[in-house]
Amino acid sequence: MKNSKPTELVLLLIVSIALWWRPLIASFRLALSSDAYTYVLLILPVVIALVFLEIKSLPAAGKSKRWVGTVLLSTALSLRAFTAWNPWHLSWSGNLSVSMFAVVIWWIGSVVLCFELGTVRSLLFPLCFLFLIVPMPAQAVDWVTEVLQQQSASAASMLFHLLGVPVARDGVTLSIPGLTIEVAYECSSIRSSTMLIVMTLILAHLFVRSGWRKIVLVLAAIPLSILKNAIRIVAIAELGTRVNPSFLHGRLHHHGGVVFLSMAVFIVLVLLWVLRRSENGASSSEFGT
Repeated sequence: MKNSKPTELVLLLIVSIALWWRPLIASFRLALSSDAYTYVLLILPVVIALVFLEIKSLPAAGKSKRWVGTVLLSTALSLRAFTAWNPWHLSWSGNLSVSMFAVVIWWIGSVVLCFELGTVRSLLFPLCFLFLIVPMPAQAVDWVTEVLQQQSASAASMLFHLLGVPVARDGVTLSIPGLTIEVAYECSSIRSSTMLIVMTLILAHLFVRSGWRKIVLVLAAIPLSILKNAIRIVAIAELGTRVNPSFLHGRLHHHGGVVFLSMAVFIVLVLLWVLRRSENGASSSEFGT
């Protein structure tokens, strides 16, 4: 890689900050203030770390696709003008999503413009991972949260049945002897669920080679997100009704998300171990033949 290329990339990144500083700051503030967007704070540090991991294996030379980079930069600039003009009268969250999408397109286009095709291919995962920095529109967050509420209530109801606890369900409200539980918006565990999915994506990229095994690992994070929330609901309800009512409003209720997230991460790690063993076994069989 020529010495001028990193310099060009830095200049293009500075230009992106100048053009999109308002959406960048707004996204950062949103991530700090809302549980639904906390995961956004992880994306840039993870991308930087992944790029450094790939640096040693980057190809020394190769074909360039500068025209593709130019098209991506032009697209980003067009989206920048669109969000400034906002002809379709997008909501604030919708406009922010489009703005951040444009930033990511600019960053990817900058890499494509400055480096060879082989380098871009080597950095494809961290570059695509950047799209997670785009905050979901408020309507999408509400939909995801509602799905988590409904599915968590359904899973918790099944767990109560398995434990032999009489339970009646009405939407997101569960009634057991001595207690009525509402799986409220705040109890959807959207923060820990998004964190789990992000962590699973990283683990799949770093430790799994097979494409279908990566998909299995990442998809497993979705039911695990629901299961961990259901276990949390059942555990707090049972402790509150059978041990001490203070559990219903104590630390486990308000700050126990990390405990149940850790359980889900442990299951992901076990599944990862199983997938890696099967992958290594398949590789050995192919080598033996």
